[in-house]
Amino acid sequence: MNYAIVEDGSKQYKAVEGATIDVDYFAAEPGDQFDLKRVLLIHDGDEIQIGAPLVTGAQVQTTVVGQVKGPKVIVFRYKPKKRIRVKTGHRQKYTRLQIDSIVLDGEG
Repeated sequence: MNYAIVEDGSKQYKAVEGATIDVDYFAAEPGDQFDLKRVLLIHDGDEIQIGAPLVTGAQVQTTVVGQVKGPKVIVFRYKPKKRIRVKTGHRQKYTRLQIDSIVLDGEG
């Protein structure tokens, strides 16, 4: 199984060809091509290349699938005997990327 570890927005993701990953939201339309150039590690069969800190000449080519929302998080602040009850919620936005190929030195 060929895969790469990439960094985007100070978070690391395992990128496998044909799979999808959810990264932090950025403005893009579905179908747009996007390259992740901060590749930290590439595993290709029996061969592993570890960057110091990045693998030179490596990139992961992706296609934007769409914009998705994460699970809703409920925040409830409560102070007993004071009549203070505050309920708020949050839902994080993500951009879903389809991994097309892992390229090393221009070879896909």
